[in-house]
Amino acid sequence: MEKQQENLVNEILKTSEELFNIIKPRIPLEYLSSDVTIAQLRVMLVLYTDGHSKMSGIAGQLGVALPTVTGIMDNLVKKKLAYRRTDDSDRRVVICCLTDKGEEMLNGLWMMGRTEMKKLLDGLGEEELKKSAEVARLLLANVTRTQIDSPEV
Repeated sequence: MEKQQENLVNEILKTSEELFNIIKPRIPLEYLSSDVTIAQLRVMLVLYTDGHSKMSGIAGQLGVALPTVTGIMDNLVKKKLAYRRTDDSDRRVVICCLTDKGEEMLNGLWMMGRTEMKKLLDGLGEEELKKSAEVARLLLANVTRTQIDSPEV
Protein backbone atom coordinates (compact mmCIF):
# COMPACT_ATOMS: atom_id res chain seq x y z
CA MET A 1 0.00 0.00 0.00
CA GLU A 2 2.89 2.37 0.80
CA LYS A 3 4.30 2.06 -2.75
CA GLN A 4 0.87 2.81 -4.24
CA GLN A 5 0.59 5.96 -2.08
CA GLU A 6 4.06 7.06 -3.15
CA ASN A 7 3.10 6.57 -6.80
CA LEU A 8 -0.08 8.61 -6.33
CA VAL A 9 1.83 11.43 -4.62
CA ASN A 10 4.34 11.46 -7.49
CA GLU A 11 1.49 11.56 -10.01
CA ILE A 12 -0.10 14.53 -8.20
CA LEU A 13 3.23 16.36 -8.08
CA LYS A 14 3.93 15.70 -11.77
CA THR A 15 0.45 16.88 -12.74
CA SER A 16 0.86 19.98 -10.58
CA GLU A 17 4.17 20.80 -12.27
CA GLU A 18 2.61 20.36 -15.72
CA LEU A 19 -0.28 22.58 -14.68
CA PHE A 20 2.08 25.26 -13.37
CA ASN A 21 4.11 25.14 -16.61
CA ILE A 22 0.95 25.62 -18.67
CA ILE A 23 -0.58 28.48 -16.68
CA LYS A 24 2.66 30.16 -15.53
CA PRO A 25 1.25 32.72 -13.12
CA ARG A 26 1.21 36.21 -14.56
CA ILE A 27 2.98 38.79 -12.44
CA PRO A 28 1.84 42.35 -13.13
CA LEU A 29 4.45 44.73 -14.48
CA GLU A 30 4.36 46.92 -11.36
CA TYR A 31 5.75 44.01 -9.32
CA LEU A 32 8.47 43.25 -11.84
CA SER A 33 9.54 46.88 -12.01
CA SER A 34 9.42 47.24 -8.21
CA ASP A 35 12.64 48.14 -6.47
CA VAL A 36 12.11 45.39 -3.89
CA THR A 37 14.86 42.79 -4.04
CA ILE A 38 14.32 39.07 -3.63
CA ALA A 39 16.01 39.21 -0.20
CA GLN A 40 13.65 42.00 0.87
CA LEU A 41 10.67 40.08 -0.44
CA ARG A 42 11.75 37.02 1.56
CA VAL A 43 11.86 39.08 4.77
CA MET A 44 8.49 40.60 3.93
CA LEU A 45 7.02 37.13 3.39
CA VAL A 46 8.28 36.00 6.80
CA LEU A 47 6.66 39.04 8.39
CA TYR A 48 3.48 38.49 6.40
CA THR A 49 3.11 34.85 7.38
CA ASP A 50 4.51 34.98 10.93
CA GLY A 51 3.37 38.47 11.88
CA HIS A 52 5.56 40.69 14.04
CA SER A 53 8.91 38.98 14.45
CA LYS A 54 12.20 39.45 16.26
CA MET A 55 15.21 40.16 14.07
CA SER A 56 16.82 36.94 15.30
CA GLY A 57 13.65 35.01 14.39
CA ILE A 58 13.71 36.32 10.83
CA ALA A 59 17.41 35.47 10.52
CA GLY A 60 16.70 31.95 11.76
CA GLN A 61 13.73 31.47 9.42
CA LEU A 62 15.79 32.51 6.40
CA GLY A 63 19.05 30.89 7.47
CA VAL A 64 21.01 34.14 7.26
CA ALA A 65 23.13 36.15 9.70
CA LEU A 66 21.55 38.80 11.91
CA PRO A 67 23.55 41.65 10.28
CA THR A 68 22.12 40.58 6.91
CA VAL A 69 18.57 40.94 8.22
CA THR A 70 19.48 44.28 9.76
CA GLY A 71 20.64 45.62 6.38
CA ILE A 72 17.55 44.28 4.61
CA MET A 73 15.29 45.81 7.25
CA ASP A 74 17.10 49.14 6.93
CA ASN A 75 16.13 49.21 3.26
CA LEU A 76 12.54 48.07 3.89
CA VAL A 77 12.15 50.83 6.49
CA LYS A 78 13.49 53.42 4.00
CA LYS A 79 10.94 52.20 1.44
CA LYS A 80 8.20 52.41 4.10
CA LEU A 81 7.36 48.71 3.64
CA ALA A 82 8.30 47.72 7.19
CA TYR A 83 9.12 49.29 10.55
CA ARG A 84 10.92 48.33 13.73
CA ARG A 85 9.99 48.85 17.34
CA THR A 86 11.34 47.72 20.67
CA ASP A 87 9.66 45.02 22.70
CA ASP A 88 7.64 46.47 25.58
CA SER A 89 9.02 43.91 28.04
CA ASP A 90 12.66 44.12 26.90
CA ARG A 91 13.85 47.25 25.11
CA ARG A 92 16.92 45.40 23.79
CA VAL A 93 14.68 43.21 21.60
CA VAL A 94 13.80 44.62 18.19
CA ILE A 95 10.46 43.64 16.69
CA CYS A 96 9.95 43.96 12.94
CA CYS A 97 6.56 44.58 11.36
CA LEU A 98 5.10 45.26 7.94
CA THR A 99 3.60 48.68 7.31
CA ASP A 100 0.17 49.00 5.71
CA LYS A 101 1.99 49.62 2.42
CA GLY A 102 4.01 46.41 2.85
CA GLU A 103 0.91 44.38 3.71
CA GLU A 104 -0.93 45.87 0.74
CA MET A 105 1.88 44.80 -1.57
CA LEU A 106 1.84 41.21 -0.31
CA ASN A 107 -1.97 41.10 -0.29
CA GLY A 108 -1.75 42.00 -3.98
CA LEU A 109 0.49 39.00 -4.59
CA TRP A 110 -1.96 36.78 -2.67
CA MET A 111 -4.88 38.11 -4.72
CA MET A 112 -3.01 37.34 -7.95
CA GLY A 113 -2.75 33.72 -6.83
CA ARG A 114 -6.43 33.68 -5.93
CA THR A 115 -7.31 35.07 -9.37
CA GLU A 116 -5.24 32.37 -11.06
CA MET A 117 -6.93 29.67 -8.97
CA LYS A 118 -10.36 31.02 -9.91
CA LYS A 119 -9.39 30.81 -13.59
CA LEU A 120 -8.50 27.13 -13.06
CA LEU A 121 -11.89 26.42 -11.49
CA ASP A 122 -14.02 28.45 -13.92
CA GLY A 123 -14.33 25.72 -16.56
CA LEU A 124 -15.32 22.93 -14.17
CA GLY A 125 -18.85 21.58 -13.82
CA GLU A 126 -20.72 21.18 -10.55
CA GLU A 127 -19.54 17.61 -9.85
CA GLU A 128 -15.93 18.50 -10.64
CA LEU A 129 -16.18 21.52 -8.35
CA LYS A 130 -17.56 19.32 -5.56
CA LYS A 131 -14.57 16.97 -5.98
CA SER A 132 -12.19 19.94 -6.01
CA ALA A 133 -13.78 21.35 -2.85
CA GLU A 134 -13.39 17.98 -1.16
CA VAL A 135 -9.71 17.83 -2.12
CA ALA A 136 -9.22 21.36 -0.78
CA ARG A 137 -10.89 20.38 2.51
CA LEU A 138 -8.71 17.26 2.79
CA LEU A 139 -5.53 19.26 2.20
CA LEU A 140 -6.58 21.86 4.76
CA ALA A 141 -7.38 19.17 7.32
CA ASN A 142 -4.00 17.51 6.69
CA VAL A 143 -2.07 20.77 7.06
CA THR A 144 -4.01 21.65 10.21
CA ARG A 145 -3.41 18.20 11.68
CA THR A 146 0.30 18.38 10.80
CA GLN A 147 0.67 21.78 12.47
CA ILE A 148 -1.10 20.57 15.60
CA ASP A 149 0.92 17.32 15.74
CA SER A 150 4.27 19.06 15.32
CA PRO A 151 4.11 22.65 16.55
CA GLU A 152 7.10 24.85 15.77
CA VAL A 153 9.49 25.51 18.59
